[in-house]
Amino acid sequence: MIDMPQPSRAQQLVGDFAPKLAELTDEVLFGDVWERPALSRRDRSLVTVASLVTSSSTEQLVSHLRLAKQNGLTEDELKEAIIHLAFYAGWPKAMSAILVAKQVFGDIENATDGEKP
Repeated sequence: MIDMPQPSRAQQLVGDFAPKLAELTDEVLFGDVWERPALSRRDRSLVTVASLVTSSSTEQLVSHLRLAKQNGLTEDELKEAIIHLAFYAGWPKAMSAILVAKQVFGDIENATDGEKP
C-alpha cells in the first residue's frame, strides 16, 4: 500500500473552499519565504508572532505560538515579546494575545504531562 502524504494545515483548513490560497500558503509562504536564509526560522517566528499580535489575529496566533516554540523560542521570550508590544501595539491587543498564549502554553503542558517540549 502506498502512503499518501498528509495534507498541509492550509489544505486541511481551506483547501476544499479556496484551493489557490492553500497552494500559495504551502508553496510560496512556507515553501519559499520561510526558507530564505537571511532570517532563521526562529527569527521569522518572532516577527510573525509580533505581526499577529499587532493585527489582533488571534486565530492564527494559536498555531504560530506553537510553531515559534518548535522553532526555538521559549515561553518566556514569547511572553516578553507580547509585553513589549503592549506599549507599541496597544494594551488591549497585548492582553488578548497573552490570554491566547496562556491557553496555548497550558495546552502544550497538558499534552506533555507537564513537561515542556
